[in-house]
Amino acid sequence: MGLRIYNSLSNQIEEFEPIHKGKVNMYVCGPTVYNHIHIGNARPVVFYDMVRNYLKYLGYEVCFASNITDIDDKIINQAIKEKKPEKEIAEFYEKSYFESVKTLGSQKPDFIPHATEYIDEMISFIEELIEKDYAYVVEGDVFFRVNKIPNYGCLSNQISDELEQGARISVNTKKENPLDFTLWKKTDVGIKWKSPFGEGRPGWHTECVVMNHKLFQGEIDIHGGGMDLKFPHHENEIAQSEALFHNSLAKYWTHVGRLELEGQKMSKSKGNVIYVKDLENTITGMILRMVLLFTPYRNNFSYTNELFEQYEKIFVKWQRAYKQGLYELQLIGIKVNLPNPQLMHEFEEYMNQDFNVQNVMMLIEKITKDLNVSIRSKNCDAIAVNLSTMQKILEVLGINLFVHPMSKEQLEVYRKWNQARNDKDFAAADGYRIQLNEWGIL
Repeated sequence: MGLRIYNSLSNQIEEFEPIHKGKVNMYVCGPTVYNHIHIGNARPVVFYDMVRNYLKYLGYEVCFASNITDIDDKIINQAIKEKKPEKEIAEFYEKSYFESVKTLGSQKPDFIPHATEYIDEMISFIEELIEKDYAYVVEGDVFFRVNKIPNYGCLSNQISDELEQGARISVNTKKENPLDFTLWKKTDVGIKWKSPFGEGRPGWHTECVVMNHKLFQGEIDIHGGGMDLKFPHHENEIAQSEALFHNSLAKYWTHVGRLELEGQKMSKSKGNVIYVKDLENTITGMILRMVLLFTPYRNNFSYTNELFEQYEKIFVKWQRAYKQGLYELQLIGIKVNLPNPQLMHEFEEYMNQDFNVQNVMMLIEKITKDLNVSIRSKNCDAIAVNLSTMQKILEVLGINLFVHPMSKEQLEVYRKWNQARNDKDFAAADGYRIQLNEWGIL
């Protein structure tokens, strides 16, 4: 069985078949860079990094793009608050974002389009929507006509009447329909651009649809983001794409559940957040990656200190077993072997079930247990196979145990320590142990 993923557009799990054989185009909505990212923002970062790793593991050529929204009301407000130019604010928090991405063990996307680089394309896009009567201008603002899209609500599985009744929309007498959304915002505050509609800046929903169409020409296999983007952001992206390109922009839409803090929704404005930048080091970043990764990605869940401590114990257990196994092989002079094909097949079966990393975690636990047994029995062949299998799976998940082979000097001391223990020369063994502890070997 091949890879099967949940498609939010069809509301069911489907066989994954990319538009072009052997190649996957993936676009994930990135951050609005007005503040540091919190651990809730980090969940999609970790999940889609793992998705890219697994697609590459399966042999696909993956082109992964994730945008930077570097102009927005939030950025302008932050610029006013800090008394700095918007560009300086955006650049500072973008740098912070990618530092956090690195702390989490994720790789940068292949393409990182910035909204401010596509203003001309956005203006042309909006002009075409107006020309085809999908948009209208009112006193310098431009709005999209939602009622022109018969299947509006297809992603959130609601009809327009339900959306209109349930939407929390501020009174805007300029709109023909309360659900009509902004394509161009007239403003005299903050950075703005000249356009046929007047000075202003583009709407957020237009930024993404223009950038990803420009990059992929309507051939996106996977479009992803947090569950909170499903409506209205992704719904409005689809509406604009249906209007001009007569397609839903992407073949598969995927969404990651919300992360709460101690049972409460995280909010930067309320200060109810844990920022990734405040993690102590890369090891705590890796433990957080495990917390975020090993929960069903479509489910909402609540982060607690107890949950972090639980995964910290698991990380230490895996790290200790891997370290002991690697050093045992170094001591004897045996290299890591090829992974166990049966266990790798089991890994693929779980991942192909809409990225069932919960079962993968149980598989790693089993491998860790077998590794410890093989270490105690000095079964070097079993150690080598278990190590290689564990290494390959963790590589796909993006989990780094921060274990490195010993240097020649370290290996020599490690060998002397083992020999002293075998000879029951405990005084000498204690001396070697002190040195090995300083190196972090033991």
